[in-house]
Amino acid sequence: MVPTAYYLILAAVIFSIGALGVLVRRNALIIFMCIEMMMNAANLTFVALARHFGTLDGQIVVFLVMAIAAAEVAIGLGIVVGLVRHRDTTNVDRINLLRW
Repeated sequence: MVPTAYYLILAAVIFSIGALGVLVRRNALIIFMCIEMMMNAANLTFVALARHFGTLDGQIVVFLVMAIAAAEVAIGLGIVVGLVRHRDTTNVDRINLLRW
């Protein structure tokens, strides 16, 4: 049986990589993928703590987070496709949303 601390350390590493990717990268698709990594790290934390405490609350929250992540991907990719059609770039520094 793997200790809960190992899961939490792995979740912290994954979350840190995702946060670093959001702060460093300028491609909108990569930023969305890093946000997904951060959500998956939070999901891993919820599941590990639910297993540690012997409750199902963590799995319920993970189910809701995954539903929100699916909606975020659909809406986010729609926005990126619209921006690429108008600006021909996914670089967030070159996109000015107030002027088309």
